[in-house]
Parts: sequence; C-alpha cells; structure tokens
Amino acid sequence: MKKKRVKDNLIVDEPLEVENEELTVEEKEEEDILEATPNQRWYVINAYSGHEKRVADMIKQRIDIAQLSEYVSKIVVPTQNKIVVSDGKKKSVEERILPGYILIRMELTDDTWPLIRDTQGVIGFAGMDKKPTPLSNNEVKAIMKFMQIEQPAYQSSMAVDDAVNILEGPFKDFPGKIVEINEGKGTVKVLISIFGRETPVELDFTQVKKF
Repeated sequence: MKKKRVKDNLIVDEPLEVENEELTVEEKEEEDILEATPNQRWYVINAYSGHEKRVADMIKQRIDIAQLSEYVSKIVVPTQNKIVVSDGKKKSVEERILPGYILIRMELTDDTWPLIRDTQGVIGFAGMDKKPTPLSNNEVKAIMKFMQIEQPAYQSSMAVDDAVNILEGPFKDFPGKIVEINEGKGTVKVLISIFGRETPVELDFTQVKKF
C-alpha cells in the first residue's frame, strides 16, 4: 500500500508503514493479553471462593446495564484444564487456580470502581493502598500462560489388594492384584502370574480397571 504526499506541488507515492506485520503467534497472543486502551490496566478482585464465575457474570451484567463497557474490556476467572484419570478413563476438568480471585482489565474511574466494588459477592479489590493496585504485565502474562497448560491430576478409586484387569500393553487381559499405588505419578504396581510365578509390573492408572 502507498500513501501520497505533496512535494514541490507534485503528488508523490510513498509506501505506508505497517506495524506488527512480523509478529509471531506467541507475540500476538501476548499482545492480545496486554492490549487495552492507554488507561486500562489489569486488577485483581477478591470474591467469595466457589462463587467466582457467578460474581464475574454479575459484574458483566452491571457494567452492561450502566453502559460502562468501554471502560472494561475483559473479566477472567483464572482456571486450568486438568486431565483426571479414574477407572481407566481420562477426562478433562476445569479447576480454579486462584480460588477467590477474578482478574479484570479496566479503566479505574469514579463510576467503574464503586460499581464493581459494591457487586454482590465481591469482597474488594487487591491493593496495598486505598485504591486498587494494578498488576504488572509480567504477572498477567505468567497467570495467563499458566492457565493454558494442561496439568495431569490423578484420582483413583483403587486400593491396595484390589483385583484388577489389565486393559492394554503386553499384559492385556491379564488379571492381577494391586500391591502399590503411586498417586503422584499416576501408576500402580500389579502382581501378575507369569509361568506360575507372581511378577510385579508397573502400569499407568489408565491401563488397569477394577473387577
């Protein structure tokens, strides 16, 4: 694209300057996290634990009704997807990583501050002074990136001495007995009979199921 300027009464074509044309995907994600109007910053709202999403929805509704949406661009309840393994099956569950806290990107004004502060379920803004203290960009980026990481979590209804069936691997369909459970690693040690001898094998939670 080109723009035009006047030089010695002649119109001259000049190339337009294009900003952020070579941003990487990571840089674009980071820009989206931090992007806001010059007066908007990220703040932390303290809410009753277990009610974060309901409080966040109420804040959004009140902002919309008061027609203050131009001052609030994002409301985030920090959560993380965790992979839970139970009875040989995996499922993804959403877990709060900062119970009792909500992040909000907003312009702090005489209208937005009391409206949010007085929302039912809000305990207050986090801050060292009388006014809310904004988060630094590094703090915001760290929280947002942590939210994007799936963390393994292991939940097991099995116990030592339980009889199990092996679901996959070289010992598929072998029966066995649990002799050890490691919830930190998500593994079990199972005694199986090979050539008439009991042999311990270590397996993932997903590889066994109780009879």
